[in-house]
Amino acid sequence: MHLNPYGADAVLLAVNLVTRPATTPDELAERCEESGVESRLVRERHVTAADLAAVRTALDEWLLVVDAPDEQSRVDLVNAMLAKYTEHPRLTNHAGDGWHMHYRPDNVPVGRLVATLISTGTALHLAGRGITRLGRCATEGCGNVYADLSRTGRQRYCSPACANRDAVRRHRARVS
Repeated sequence: MHLNPYGADAVLLAVNLVTRPATTPDELAERCEESGVESRLVRERHVTAADLAAVRTALDEWLLVVDAPDEQSRVDLVNAMLAKYTEHPRLTNHAGDGWHMHYRPDNVPVGRLVATLISTGTALHLAGRGITRLGRCATEGCGNVYADLSRTGRQRYCSPACANRDAVRRHRARVS
C-alpha cells in the first residue's frame, strides 16, 4: 500500500512553512524532508532559489485560502491553485514502491512539486474534513494559521499553548 502524499501531511507542511518560513533552499529541503511529504523526491533534486521563490508564491496564494471571507471564496481560491499547479491525475509507480496517484508530471522542479502537494492536499483536506477546517489562531495577537485535524472540527487555536493562554485571559477577565 502506498500512502497518499496529498493528504493532511501536505496541509501541515503549508502550516509549517507559513508559520516558520524557510529562508534558504537548503532549509526548504530540510523542512520538506522533515514533513515526510515526497521527501525522497526532494532529496534527489537540488533545491534552488527559484524553488524557494515558487514555494513562497504558492504559500501567499494558500494564505488567501486560509483568510477567505466565505466558503465560495475559499473554494474559488483553491480551484485557482489547482488549475495553476496540478494536471490531470495519473497512476504512477515511479519509485517501485506501489501504484499511487500523482497530480503532476514526474519531473517537475521542487517548487512546483511543493505547490502541487499543498494545493491538492488543501483541496482534499477541505473536501474530506470540511470547508471551514483552515483558520487563524483565536488568541489575540497571535495570527498563526492552523489546519483543523480534530475529530470534532472545532479547532480555534494554533497550539495548546495559545489555547491555554486564551483560557487564562478569559478566566482573569471573569474574576476581575
